[in-house]
Amino acid sequence: MKPHDILPDDTNSVVLDGVTVRKGTVGAFIVNARALADEGSDTAARAAALEDALALVPAMERLGVFDVFRISDESLAAAVAAVRDR
Repeated sequence: MKPHDILPDDTNSVVLDGVTVRKGTVGAFIVNARALADEGSDTAARAAALEDALALVPAMERLGVFDVFRISDESLAAAVAAVRDR
């Protein structure tokens, strides 16, 4: 399976179980997770990264990301688990 088999080049999003999943969702989550792990990030940047990461959780669930990957950062994993348990 190749990326274009899931989302063709001319398509920017797909709706899975009522949730719009945009191209770049997984990449954006990773960038936010790295920002959270960066001890050099200021409090406001880390808060924004956490908010943005948690907003992506429903889309990441629809993609099945959490079924095959585990979040190594314990605080982010706990925050994601709290969102998933809602």
